[in-house]
Amino acid sequence: LFDGTLCLIGNMVVTTGELLRPTIGATRTESDFASHIKQTVATDPEGSWVFVVDNLNIHCSESLVNLVAEACEVPTDLGKKGKRGVLKSVASRQAFLSESSHRIRFVYLPKHSSWLNQIEVIFGVIMRKAIRRGSFTSVEDLRTKLLNFIAYFNRVFAKPFRWTYTGRPLMQAAA
Repeated sequence: LFDGTLCLIGNMVVTTGELLRPTIGATRTESDFASHIKQTVATDPEGSWVFVVDNLNIHCSESLVNLVAEACEVPTDLGKKGKRGVLKSVASRQAFLSESSHRIRFVYLPKHSSWLNQIEVIFGVIMRKAIRRGSFTSVEDLRTKLLNFIAYFNRVFAKPFRWTYTGRPLMQAAA
């Protein structure tokens, strides 16, 4: 037996269905997420990026705001967390991170709608196929098997995501 667990932070490329640059570490902190975003953006440093995320606090952190401001060369005083400016509150940080003029921006899903976040589908596949009933001799063995499965997933199962919902109500209310 071994103590410990791992946290997977991942991105799904909507056009291919692949996981891009997964981060597997011991923690899931503000700094872990900002570092993950930084390494993802480094794959195309001048590209435009849109990250669809839920409302987890690390998805709108001070570290993330600083990263986006620096990468997008935003010439503004960001303020002070809890006091003023962009950094003042969760809402002000989310508004900044969602700004459509930034080449790196975040789209926040409505609360209680994790089913819209397609990365959760992939996390479910990883749980069912690679972790549940798995046998791991160490945390490093778990990490290796996760990375191997993700590479396999990208080669064999990844496909573009297609929305099929047309926007029409699923059921009409009785008149």
